[in-house]
Amino acid sequence: LTLCCFTPQSSKINASIKQQDETISFHTGKTKVAFSALIETGGAYGPFKTDVTLAFNKVLTNIGGAYDSSTGVFTAPVTGVYHFSFFYHAGGKHKARLTLFKNDKKIVKSSNHQTGSNTADNGGNAVVLQLQQGDKVYVSMPENHHVWATSISTSFSGFLLS
Repeated sequence: LTLCCFTPQSSKINASIKQQDETISFHTGKTKVAFSALIETGGAYGPFKTDVTLAFNKVLTNIGGAYDSSTGVFTAPVTGVYHFSFFYHAGGKHKARLTLFKNDKKIVKSSNHQTGSNTADNGGNAVVLQLQQGDKVYVSMPENHHVWATSISTSFSGFLLS
């Protein structure tokens, strides 16, 4: 009786088990969705004369492909409960405010007022949302506000909880 030994067949068995696990995950509907992205444009981003949706263009993770870095919009691939967060760094010379939207409805925001004595500001927020397939989530910055868009300072992330 042999209890453990490595054979060429054991690697085939492990590969088969992994494939079966992935197949089970697919058939049970356990979709994996997670993204994290930075806005990297080389320095101050804004202020602008209109509101802008931030296109976080440096994608670190995009499991499931639900985040579009060209538009900055996350589109829920499946109905479920999701967690989102955003963080920013900004200089004190201009106002800073970011708002997370779900389907054009304001959900949470973080802001800092313009000051003459403050040289740097940081802020962020997080939320858990029930989304339907196709719902859109994005971060917007209002006119006359700014964030810092370099040195891995401003980010947007989200993932499917259940």
